[in-house]
Amino acid sequence: MASPVALSDPVRAETLTLALSSVTSRIAAVAQSNPPRLVAVSKLKPASDIRALYVSAGHRHFGENYVQELVDKAAQLPGDIQWHFIGSLQSNKCATLASIPNLFAVETVDAAKKARKLNDARSEQWEKLNVFIQVNTSGEESKSGVAPGKETVDVARYIVNDCPRLKLLGFMTIGSIARSHAAAEGEQNEDFTALLETKQLVESELGVDGLELSMGMSQDFEDAIKQGSTNVRVGSVIFGARPPRKSAQIY
Repeated sequence: MASPVALSDPVRAETLTLALSSVTSRIAAVAQSNPPRLVAVSKLKPASDIRALYVSAGHRHFGENYVQELVDKAAQLPGDIQWHFIGSLQSNKCATLASIPNLFAVETVDAAKKARKLNDARSEQWEKLNVFIQVNTSGEESKSGVAPGKETVDVARYIVNDCPRLKLLGFMTIGSIARSHAAAEGEQNEDFTALLETKQLVESELGVDGLELSMGMSQDFEDAIKQGSTNVRVGSVIFGARPPRKSAQIY
């Protein structure tokens, strides 16, 4: 049985709640109609921080980058938290991820093979597992993701037609820092434009609609919302700077 998670001290809990409230206000200021889903990225932060936002702010969507950290936190924290896996997806970790009952989405699917492994490991008794296809919109070799265009269409078609325990929720990009900075100076972010075009292409090719866009992080989530994001991933603006992984205290 997992050990109970200690509560944050009142000052820390208030700091986190105010930071989350500030982000939601900034989202509301730029969202024209329905505000996007806010994923609070809690990687390398203690479970007590997550519990503080769960209790004090009623927040439910949290994102993690490391599989074991997500597994451990999910075991300790309330079962109605909606977890998002946003880290690099390895084939040998797919079964572990899919075994988390309240995993809301895997946002980094970049190959049909990995989609198949998630599908095969997901219990038929649970709701379908939402997945985003990660698209390498910037073409950087350092970034994971499927190439925009035919490759993305092929992976999307495979998920829709051959993975009955998965639901294709949409597309995700990280994008380049340079393009993010350019957008901050008043230009449209090319990565966000490319992801929107990818969504439109897939919807046309597969005859579906309503697919989502997961784009925008702490430094550019407002620009992402202006360009159509339905899912933003915000970490340091809420939780503060992260410690080195080796010294992180997550319990």
